[in-house]
Amino acid sequence: MIGIPLRFKTAVALVLLGLLTLLAGVGQKTIWAPAETFTATAPADGTAAPLTVIDQKLRTLHGGTVKINVKGEGSFMLAAGRPDDVEAWVGKAAHNTVSGVSEDNKSLQIAHTEGEAAAPSPAGSDLWVTTENASGELNYTWSAPADGEWSLLLASDGTKPAPSSISMTFPNDTSTPWAVPLMVLGGLLMLAGLALLVLKPRAGKPGAGGDDAGESVADESMKDKLVRRARADRPAGKPGPAAPAPVEPPAEKQPGTSAFTATFTAKRAGVAMVALAATIVAGTGVAAQAATTPAPSPSSSETAGADTAPDSPVLLDAQFRRILEQVSSTVDAGDAAKDAAKLKSRVDRTELEVRTQNYKIRSQVGAYEARMPVRATKLLTTVVTSKRAWPRSVMAVTQGEGNVVPQLLTLVQKSPRENYKLVQTTPLQPGTTFPAIGRTGTETLAADDKSGLLYSGAEALAGLGDRLTKADSTFKDKLVEGQSSPYIADTLAYQADVAKTGVNGNFSFTHKVSTEDTVVFRTADGGALVMGKLNFAFDGTPKAEGDKLAIGDDAAVLAGGKETSTGMVLNFAESMAVYIPPTGSKDPMKLVAATRGLVGASFK
Repeated sequence: MIGIPLRFKTAVALVLLGLLTLLAGVGQKTIWAPAETFTATAPADGTAAPLTVIDQKLRTLHGGTVKINVKGEGSFMLAAGRPDDVEAWVGKAAHNTVSGVSEDNKSLQIAHTEGEAAAPSPAGSDLWVTTENASGELNYTWSAPADGEWSLLLASDGTKPAPSSISMTFPNDTSTPWAVPLMVLGGLLMLAGLALLVLKPRAGKPGAGGDDAGESVADESMKDKLVRRARADRPAGKPGPAAPAPVEPPAEKQPGTSAFTATFTAKRAGVAMVALAATIVAGTGVAAQAATTPAPSPSSSETAGADTAPDSPVLLDAQFRRILEQVSSTVDAGDAAKDAAKLKSRVDRTELEVRTQNYKIRSQVGAYEARMPVRATKLLTTVVTSKRAWPRSVMAVTQGEGNVVPQLLTLVQKSPRENYKLVQTTPLQPGTTFPAIGRTGTETLAADDKSGLLYSGAEALAGLGDRLTKADSTFKDKLVEGQSSPYIADTLAYQADVAKTGVNGNFSFTHKVSTEDTVVFRTADGGALVMGKLNFAFDGTPKAEGDKLAIGDDAAVLAGGKETSTGMVLNFAESMAVYIPPTGSKDPMKLVAATRGLVGASFK
């Protein structure tokens, strides 16, 4: 059995180790608790560049919210955009990239890329979902405007160096996985020590002399039994040996075995618990330090496939609405002043051509009808391409003030550093239903791409041109319009009437596709909606010498006169939209939207 001094020492050791272990666990939650955040700063000796890109992976490097502080001279901006958009806008310009954090979490890792010494100002670009403008200092909380990955672009005006004083505050790992186990183990060790002091082990045979007396009695009893057993085993009449040979009794019969076992077990357990506690306490500091050490940054191979998904829509709703508002304001200003120069920042191609000529005619012919206004209000639907290469095409359906019917607005962004421009405005045909197209992004097809369609976009527009040119067109039953939609019927009736009543001239009409203006969007049913332009030419020649042909006041403004004896040509730009059914459908193509505007008149 354990002696009182040994039992006391063991108990005290267990209590002390338990207390130390408990304090170590409490310390993990208090004095050794890791900081909630850490801040990394950009090195002061970095190379200057007009642009600085903050890599998207830093936003999720440690989870939680990242805060950015930027200090610089004068005005600067911070813009958020898709990683591929930011990269495309930066292009060949020299730039710095904040790509990671050092192992000690004190410095930002910045890589410099040589290139052009200056770039256009990124302010006002349609690529940015959000922008922050500042002067001197900016505090920015980096949060994703939508699902997916988002990078940041920091710049002054594109010619001056971007601010270089950058610090980023990241959430830290504050978990302390050893705290609770240490506190529980410490409590158990202390309880074990107290139990060893309070509880006394039961002796093998009670004696008056306490534990020591009990041990002496047990020893004497064992000796007597051994002697008696040796004598009993010796043959009668023969003297025994000078000293009896010791015989090991069976374990279950050996006196004092429980006391011996208890002594050995207690010592072994005490040593083991002491060693375990010492090991844990010694490792506490390491555990606390490990808790504050962040996970390693993802390697380049791990992030290589983390680029923006190819099917991400090129615009979010907030971006699209902002762009529409700017386009609408620009067109309103041009319409009010009848000045095409005011349109050029946001209007291009067909729409710029038509409105330019419309302004010229209206400046001399007050009764000439103005083009339908462009409205950003009452946005009925949007069509956004998921094709991330340039040029990018999008479309909106609006019906604001001044729009008798809903109007399709087609916008195109030619390149990353150019903004979206309005290229066509096309009113819906009366009574026509706009085909369903996914709001979260849809596929755009090349004009000659027929995959999954009855006709390619180019074939559909060519069929429409043939249908408008000839009353007996082969597309008569393959391309139709609604019962209340008048465009095809009115065009054919107008051409027939001119040919019949124009006794002094011979007239011909053609409607040919302008292939560079074709945009094709995939519809929800697998079909497609093609937006395009037809060049409508009205050609007239006098029948006999001396005959004259007269043109209207509107065409006279562009031709420079009202009569000709040599012939004339009138040119109209037709903005059209045609629905193409998917492969296997028995339905005909349908004219969805159409309009035309006079863009030229000349005498032969």
